[in-house]
Amino acid sequence: MKPRTQPDSLDALREALRAFAAEREWAQFHTPKNLAMALSGEAGEVIEHFQWLTAEQSAELTPEARAAVALELADVLMYLVRLADVLDIDLVAAAQRKLALNAERYPVERARGRADKYDRI
Repeated sequence: MKPRTQPDSLDALREALRAFAAEREWAQFHTPKNLAMALSGEAGEVIEHFQWLTAEQSAELTPEARAAVALELADVLMYLVRLADVLDIDLVAAAQRKLALNAERYPVERARGRADKYDRI
């Protein structure tokens, strides 16, 4: 089978993932529970790459480690997009709402340079 063109937006990625799952008859397995569990597992695989590194080492990955992390991040993104699709959630709209909420919770004048949670600033 000839590969499709590369998805270049969240909408295109969602459609590509939807088609990928449909071609394999995987929709039956793509329940919100299963996708959330897979998403969590893949996030854990990202963490494994950084687990024993210092902060400095984590910021200066080798090209090989960076490539491996990129693939794990792709897995996280794909499961996230697929989960949002199954739940009919617009990720961009949800992220915009969350960013606006965070702007209220973390006003610049109180949060600049601080890592405290919003209820402690």
